Amino acid sequence: MERRPLGRSGIWVSALSFGASALGGVFHAVDEDEAIRAVHAALDAGISYFDVAPAYGGTRAETLLGKALKGVPRERYILSTKVGKYSGADGRDRLDFTEARIRAEFEASLARLGVEHVDILHIHDIEYEGRDRLENALGEGVATVQALKREGRTRAVGFGFYPVDLWERVLREVDCDAALVHNHYGLHDTRLEMLLPHAAAKGVGVISASPFASGMLTECGAPAWHPASAADRAVAAEAATLCRARGSSIEKLAFQFAASNGEVATMMFSSANAASVLRNIGWLAEPLDMDLVSDVRAVLGPLIDRDWY
Repeated sequence: MERRPLGRSGIWVSALSFGASALGGVFHAVDEDEAIRAVHAALDAGISYFDVAPAYGGTRAETLLGKALKGVPRERYILSTKVGKYSGADGRDRLDFTEARIRAEFEASLARLGVEHVDILHIHDIEYEGRDRLENALGEGVATVQALKREGRTRAVGFGFYPVDLWERVLREVDCDAALVHNHYGLHDTRLEMLLPHAAAKGVGVISASPFASGMLTECGAPAWHPASAADRAVAAEAATLCRARGSSIEKLAFQFAASNGEVATMMFSSANAASVLRNIGWLAEPLDMDLVSDVRAVLGPLIDRDWY
């Protein structure tokens, strides 16, 4: 699989990357053995970059990914995890960007993953809790992860969050190496295109994630936790019906389109099923039907460039 530079970080990543949120049961129940097979299928297909977070499934995703990567030579993969967002004992996610919490939770993440360092350390979901923790994240949080980089615990510092306006600020004001941007380059949203020149000017490598719009662009539709209304879900279902009528599928078209932007370092998808991983990768050997893209985006009109989170 093609390797691309992650900005000016010195890190090279596969054109497709594996997001481990599905291993935490974010979308549906997960079979541990099958999830491990999914990771191995990705590795064998040439995917070299794996991303996870302690907030995915209350640390379950990190634990499972660590099991899957056990025994795999460390030089064979690029690994990232995240800090700042954690699942409490009550199952609710909370933010904490203090140095003490970041360092303690990072050590716990390394233990679950079975490694001594990560390649990229992302600050996670800084917009949550009404942005009340934003300044702490951009101050103490950034200073802490940059210190961890100087200490050799991570090779690069990044962010992973959603709002476009915050990306504009971070790319303007913060010294970072990577930007994990989700839900902003797909059939439903192409606002990532506005951010790419700013990232390139600062040497920031862009990771584009969530080709299926957090499940909305699938035959099953958005999961129960997704904020899409019944009317929104009906629009997405109409787009899926159109794809079927044209001999394709909404998943295939969404994946191909999301992977078509060569200006990003890598396009990240998530799956806990080996067959799905291989199916997704195989789609890239087929041509992208731009006429169908145009027609589907016309159907998705009411959802285009909507803010969901």
